[in-house]
Amino acid sequence: MNISFEKSTPVSGTITIQLVKADYAEKVNEALKKMSQKAQMPGFRPGKVPFSLVNKMYGPQAKMEEVNRLLSDKLFGYIKEQKLEVLGEPMGNESQAPQDIENQDDFEFKFDIALAPEFSIELNKKDKVDYYEIEVDDAQVNSQIEEMTRQAGHPEDVEEYRDGDILRGPLTELDEQGQPKEGGIQVERASLMPNYFKADDQKKLFDGAKKNDVITFKPAEAHSDVEAASLLKVKKDEVAQHAGDFSFQVEEISRFVPSELDQKLFDRIFGEGQVKSEEEFRAKIKEQLQHQRVADADYKFLLDARAYAENKVGELEFPKDLLRRFMLANNKDKDEKYVDDNFDSSLKELKWQLIREKLTSEAGIKVEDADMKEMAISAARFQFMQYGINNVPDEYLEKYAQEVLQKQDQARAIFDRVIDTKLTAALKEKVGLKKKKISQEDFEKLFK
Repeated sequence: MNISFEKSTPVSGTITIQLVKADYAEKVNEALKKMSQKAQMPGFRPGKVPFSLVNKMYGPQAKMEEVNRLLSDKLFGYIKEQKLEVLGEPMGNESQAPQDIENQDDFEFKFDIALAPEFSIELNKKDKVDYYEIEVDDAQVNSQIEEMTRQAGHPEDVEEYRDGDILRGPLTELDEQGQPKEGGIQVERASLMPNYFKADDQKKLFDGAKKNDVITFKPAEAHSDVEAASLLKVKKDEVAQHAGDFSFQVEEISRFVPSELDQKLFDRIFGEGQVKSEEEFRAKIKEQLQHQRVADADYKFLLDARAYAENKVGELEFPKDLLRRFMLANNKDKDEKYVDDNFDSSLKELKWQLIREKLTSEAGIKVEDADMKEMAISAARFQFMQYGINNVPDEYLEKYAQEVLQKQDQARAIFDRVIDTKLTAALKEKVGLKKKKISQEDFEKLFK
């Protein structure tokens, strides 16, 4: 066996692997002997089929499997031994002659490989990157508390309608004389939210409505075709056939009432007895918001640090033809236009990936199992906080985290978040921070 590598450009080359019969013959024979012990053929007892017949029937298959296994092992072993930084996967050389596994004894395989460009990136305190300190004011605290009281609220039965209430009751299609239409639509328990009607004149018909009131309106005018079809339980293209009046009897008026700002809410949000007054509650909410704002600021900092590092590194040479081939091979369900439309953005992401790997390596960043678990728990806790739930038991969060980490795509996302979090912390210590105080409103504008 002979393996060689020849660079065609600084960022591409070809690995050539030459195999002779002696490289694989012994393993092929071993595989055939195992097959012969199990082979069954008319006229022979099980396991007693002559080796020559087994070889004739299964020899090419065994040979192909062993050659492919040996080829893969030696190819990736060579890449590892030579410490070649390969982008993507090796691809068969397009000009290589076809190999006849059945009739050839000696083989030559060529693989084109894309190599990562060489570059250096060193950052220190002379490198200045913006860092935004987002202010948390009373308005944000009030807004968060309002959202929490809404999430902890409950529906109540009321006597008179006002905007935002839900009305429930029977809905009946009427004829031109205002009587129930023979064979017309009847919905025993329809739900209406007049506040969301698209026609103001239809909405006003419900102003001040009380229980047992009967109101005549036109659903086809009050709603979009899709909404009307759902209400009347007909197909969308049938709505026009029911454009006339309907009567609606108000049997129930349901109003969503936000939670009171009381001990029950404090216990629900933070756990029993953890917060004992509105003042403590507001302080706790502000602390949470400040923690979230730091995370938002860190996210923006990493984006700015990325842009700074990319600019400092400058243009990198990539083997574009090879990478385009690789992208096409990995998107066989799409056409060349997809690759053309996304190729430049893919190169930009690849450049950052290489820079990030170098910065991560230089900072000595490693990801341990404990880091993955902690990040998964943190992500779960934040998700529950979005729903106003702050006191989820630790054992539940741990169980949730374990389920997340068992899913490959989600585990990969958690891994990337750990890397980004650690890299952000390392870069904040390494570069010079241009700290800028900013309001939440102005901070959000930075992303528009």
